[in-house]
Amino acid sequence: MDTDKPRISGFTWAVIALLGIGVALLGVFARPAGLSTAAAPSSSVSETEPPATVETPTEKSAEQVQAEAFLIETLPRRVDGDPLAMGSPDAPVVLTEWADYRCPFCSVWAEETLPQLQHYIDDGTLRVEFRDLAIFGDESVRAATAARAAGQQGRYFEFAHALYSALPNEGHPDVTDETVLGIVADLGLNEEQFARDWADPALANAVLSDTLEAQQMGITSTPAFVVGGQFIAGAQPLEVFEQVIDDQAALLG
Repeated sequence: MDTDKPRISGFTWAVIALLGIGVALLGVFARPAGLSTAAAPSSSVSETEPPATVETPTEKSAEQVQAEAFLIETLPRRVDGDPLAMGSPDAPVVLTEWADYRCPFCSVWAEETLPQLQHYIDDGTLRVEFRDLAIFGDESVRAATAARAAGQQGRYFEFAHALYSALPNEGHPDVTDETVLGIVADLGLNEEQFARDWADPALANAVLSDTLEAQQMGITSTPAFVVGGQFIAGAQPLEVFEQVIDDQAALLG
């Protein structure tokens, strides 16, 4: 983790709390109308019909402007060489994702939507920063720690994609040692180093730290995203992300 990144100040948290982010984070900002948060841990997974357009308010209060600035300027880590990030640290738009490897919606988004955003990453428009929100128990923490261990060898996203692909996109599947070590072998990782890193308490603590920070922000379900200054709840279709990225790039580029 980037220990030099300034932590969110109590004043900023007070502003966010004042705006009533709840599980929707910053619902006062423009977001695709009718978006629903992906299922919480105690809820069944269900699909929602996305809207065709994004509604944008014409006026913002001073508090809204300040909170939006937090999302754009403070939330992104923009650390060069971060294994949990793709794209230039200087990209105008940062997409922050919170996810759990045992979340079926997270798996669908990682397998189907993220690859189709690669052209935004390649042309310098978009940076993707992943954060853990391990909400389905200790096995979720172990899976997230395994991904971070692969990241120690520069293969975080390859491991993540392989793990999501190996797991069924329903329920909250078990993540067995056999599955994890099979991916390690397939990726050609150094197995001894991986085993040491997977057992490293520092990586597990990083997972728990990300999870706690997200929960303090009111994010309690996965996947959840902030794209530039806009929040998106759930694994919405590609078109929703494209529209938000294009709109944010026009504002921030």
